[in-house]
Amino acid sequence: MSDETKAMLSIYDEPISEQQSPSSTTEESPDEIASHLSLDASVVPYIGQQFVTHDAAYEFYSQFAKRCGFSIRRHRTEGKDGVGKGLTRRYFVCHRAGNTPSKQPSLKPQRNRKSTRCGCQAYMRISKISDGGMHEWRVTGFVNYHNHELLEPDQVRFLPAYRVISDPDKTRILMFYKSGITVQQMMRLLELEKCVEPGKLPFTEKDVRNFIQSLRKLDQEEEGIDLLRMCKSIKERDPNFCYNFKVDSSNKLKNIAWSYASSVQSYDIFGDAVVFDTSHRIAALDMPLGIWIGMNNYGLPCFFGCVLLREENSQSFAWALQVFLSFMNGKAPQTILTDQNAYLKEAIEIEMPDSKHAICLWFIVGKFPSWFNAVLGERYTEWKMEFYRLYNCENIEEFEIGWHEMVDNYGFQTNRHIASLYACRSLWALPYLRGHFFAGFCTAGASKLINAFIQRFLSAQTQLAHFVEQVAVTVDYRDQTSELQSMQQNLQNISFKTGAPMEAHAASILTPYAFSKLQDQLVMATHYACFQTDNNSFLIRHHSKTHTGGDRTVTWVPHHELLSCSCRMFEFSGILCRHALRVLSTANCFQIPDHYMLLRWRRTHYSVVLGRGNGSFDDQSEKVKTLQLMVSDLLNEAVKSKERVELVSMEVEGLLARLRQQPVNKSRQMEFIN
Repeated sequence: MSDETKAMLSIYDEPISEQQSPSSTTEESPDEIASHLSLDASVVPYIGQQFVTHDAAYEFYSQFAKRCGFSIRRHRTEGKDGVGKGLTRRYFVCHRAGNTPSKQPSLKPQRNRKSTRCGCQAYMRISKISDGGMHEWRVTGFVNYHNHELLEPDQVRFLPAYRVISDPDKTRILMFYKSGITVQQMMRLLELEKCVEPGKLPFTEKDVRNFIQSLRKLDQEEEGIDLLRMCKSIKERDPNFCYNFKVDSSNKLKNIAWSYASSVQSYDIFGDAVVFDTSHRIAALDMPLGIWIGMNNYGLPCFFGCVLLREENSQSFAWALQVFLSFMNGKAPQTILTDQNAYLKEAIEIEMPDSKHAICLWFIVGKFPSWFNAVLGERYTEWKMEFYRLYNCENIEEFEIGWHEMVDNYGFQTNRHIASLYACRSLWALPYLRGHFFAGFCTAGASKLINAFIQRFLSAQTQLAHFVEQVAVTVDYRDQTSELQSMQQNLQNISFKTGAPMEAHAASILTPYAFSKLQDQLVMATHYACFQTDNNSFLIRHHSKTHTGGDRTVTWVPHHELLSCSCRMFEFSGILCRHALRVLSTANCFQIPDHYMLLRWRRTHYSVVLGRGNGSFDDQSEKVKTLQLMVSDLLNEAVKSKERVELVSMEVEGLLARLRQQPVNKSRQMEFIN
């Protein structure tokens, strides 16, 4: 394909601006044209050919042009005895007819689009003939001479005139779009459905993107009304659905936030640590998106709420935080993790003064390539490892010394990004955060889980109302997935590694996720020596250490069963550290004190959460979910010994016998099944 042809394929049809005066005779007969183009003579226009309407004539000429390798467009129209006397003549010309009009100087920026016009003289003229009160259109002029290259059959389909998305295909694309798949995936699915080779659809990816873009071009005011109507509809179906909004001085929607009943219930237990991710935008609407996310007792993300903002400033963030607290009955989180945003930091200080504000490390690390890659070159990877070492330092003094050494070693004395990170170190460096609870959010695995969760509804960005619908679908899917993964965890056999009574006790209470964290600490506890320094204090030292570096101090008050370690791991994660567990072992404790196995890490949470609210279960599906978890817990307890299996079998047999005696309401049964 020549460069000229390629350019032609990339440009859409342009309106013609000058007059043409084509001749009124053909240069070749229809038979000669058909023979030359290897076509049937019946598809070639000829002088005197009749059509019922001018649209029928256009369609016939368009099909002929497609077979030849070009496309057409409507050109001049003429009326009898001037304008206003009725349409009597039409010209259809090759889309490369005419020449590019010169652009007039303008203060407005103009697109520098290349033109494919080359003065082509190919055309077909039709005239309106009246005979006895009947009207028809006849071909009165036809020229098929082109001064440019014609396209091959596999190329002509790329001309804009022939790239058409049918109504059924538009319906399919809209459905795919709402499901969140990419345009490339849409094209491949349609190819498979139509059994065509890749790239052989009658439209291109660009056409699909243009179609999707047209869906977004709605009036902002109407769009806001649709969104509020959607929220109102959800509220009518579910009275526990929460939403709030704010309008501007023109009474147009400015901000809106929403949450679901299940999210509010989950927050009651798992809202001690919250990530407020504001790093995303709804591209179609150019709106900042804020998402509140927590972590449940099985180490899985849970959705708390969502907010869309027109502006990204302190006032907007303050409004978002106020509304979120109102959804959650005024309960603020112990810790809230965000991106490095000065406006958000200011709003949190005012609206959540008792919450510990921290910056998520993954937001910081994500900016490192653009900040330091070019500056450090080959030393970038080496420096990144040093940064992580400092991030994980045990104490503040070690961090401060190491940071200044790092600045000197890498020549960062004047680097503004390093200076900015150091200025806010108390918000992201672990030595400054270990005394606050973060529920495991500071791990790399947590960032991947949260990002995957968010991407599920970011991938489908349509109108606002559709976006709220997509969030609801994603949250419901996430809840079901979490329940499945939780059940799979519970059904897995637990492998004990120490044989200690404390291990078995913890396994019976904690979720598998939390127990695995505690079990790691129990294993490591056997590597430490324990020295009692006074009545309630113990010095814990690793067996390989011969000096005081790395020692930990544990306080244990047996009468009140109070533990405290200088590493502050329990305060940070809610899991007892190896040092505290070593002291419990030394003190001949066979069970971990109840208050050191937090409610948020226990197996019973879902049944506890679902049982709250109005004090009763009105929704049958919620009862089934709770029953599934109870059965899972029953199995886990039963398999621990032969005696337990026999006891459970006997009790379940009796329960089933009594259950089968209960009458079944057939109508209620069908209603529940449906």
